[in-house]
Amino acid sequence: MTGEGKTGRRRVPLRLRKAPVPWERQRPTWRDAKPAIIADALKRSMDRPSGNWYVLGASRALGAGRPISRTVAGNEVVAWRDSAGRLRAGPGACPHLGAPLRDSPVRCGVLVCRWHGLALNGEPFAGWEPYPAHDDGVLAWVRLDHIGGESPLEAPAVPPRPRAGDAVDAVYEGVGVCEPEDVVANRLDPWHGAWFHPYSFVDLAVTGTPARGEVAGEDGFTVDVSFKLAGRIVVPVRAVFTAPGPRTVVMRITEGEGLGSVVESHATPLGPGRDGRPRTAVTEAVLAASGRRGFAVARAAAPLLRPLIRSSAGRLWRDDLAYAERRWELRSSGRFPG
Repeated sequence: MTGEGKTGRRRVPLRLRKAPVPWERQRPTWRDAKPAIIADALKRSMDRPSGNWYVLGASRALGAGRPISRTVAGNEVVAWRDSAGRLRAGPGACPHLGAPLRDSPVRCGVLVCRWHGLALNGEPFAGWEPYPAHDDGVLAWVRLDHIGGESPLEAPAVPPRPRAGDAVDAVYEGVGVCEPEDVVANRLDPWHGAWFHPYSFVDLAVTGTPARGEVAGEDGFTVDVSFKLAGRIVVPVRAVFTAPGPRTVVMRITEGEGLGSVVESHATPLGPGRDGRPRTAVTEAVLAASGRRGFAVARAAAPLLRPLIRSSAGRLWRDDLAYAERRWELRSSGRFPG
């Protein structure tokens, strides 16, 4: 492993693999990836409170003149920024004749319906009632008590993150034919990493798992893994996966380069598509940090790096959504082997 140790931070985080193992000759992990361990961790995550908060999307997507819209569990939600830059959210249908407010422009912080000009400033008006909303600086959230059915929380339980000024953040969004639990289950199976994503991960070993039936504390899957850069050049790290809520899994680097960096994977139920099958949105927030002096250059180049980070996340999620969709297909047909 690299990173902080008795001798301090290593000067060069990169490593050259001496003898790369062909994909088909790496050690099988199926005996370690016990379905019961994953199922137990998944069940405990589903039992943790969310306070009825759902991720809408990237905070950066909310510009001054346009709203964002998402259907959460079949309910249209529209969100925008008012004249003070505060996040506002509420039902996505105009209370007058049901026009889609997602098509409405924002003028001086007021959402103006394109059908007849009804204007909403984020306060109750003409039968339109706002939803509690929260902007954590990276993600936009909405609280839907009539959907979640839990005791509401004043704000979402945002996992600890690197300080905003010390990190480069990027947000990827995708949609799969599955339910949130299938997305969470994918992330609670770290054993698939080097097999299913050989273009990104090698030399993966799961070194710690939650105890069966554990209730107290956070579930944690500890993984030693190397990120591939090019050819035989890799960056080895230790990461811990936890599920702090029913629709969220967090990966945190605890040793090695990027110490403290986090990847948050949030699953938001959209409701059934036209084919009647469920849709789930994946919103993944990557917050990369480093104590190295040169990282200031990366922060300055963040606008250029964000598309690259989103592209890398998108490649991983094309595979992982296939995994989640397959799991839902097997569950819905009664053929799930777990």
